[in-house]
Amino acid sequence: MRTRTKARQRAVESLFEAEQRGVKAPDVFERNPDVNDYAVELAALVEQNIDRIDEVISTYSQAWPLDRMPAVDRAIVRVGVAELMWKPEVDSGVAVSEAVEIAGTLSTPESGKFINGLLGQVATIRDSLRAL
Repeated sequence: MRTRTKARQRAVESLFEAEQRGVKAPDVFERNPDVNDYAVELAALVEQNIDRIDEVISTYSQAWPLDRMPAVDRAIVRVGVAELMWKPEVDSGVAVSEAVEIAGTLSTPESGKFINGLLGQVATIRDSLRAL
């Protein structure tokens, strides 16, 4: 597995665990100090911008409200949106395909299709979303 792929997956896992335990991602990372800096950066980006990220997800996820999404899918989409909105150096196609790949590992094939559609839509308007 590629380094950035591992980092993205670890960010998703930490956000999922943090939500389940009612803690912040840094608390999860403290238990495993051997974590890629990019994973820490992505998780922090999500936590710092959670309201905006959830607003974007709620706006463009017509079929599935945020609170009804499986927690792992919610974490995957949050990381994907954070990367699309605040990491302009990351190609949008890479961000979307990596999220779909992570869904295939941690969730279901149906989740991958949903995540692909949602993040694909966000990717097409990422520049206008950044301007808001």
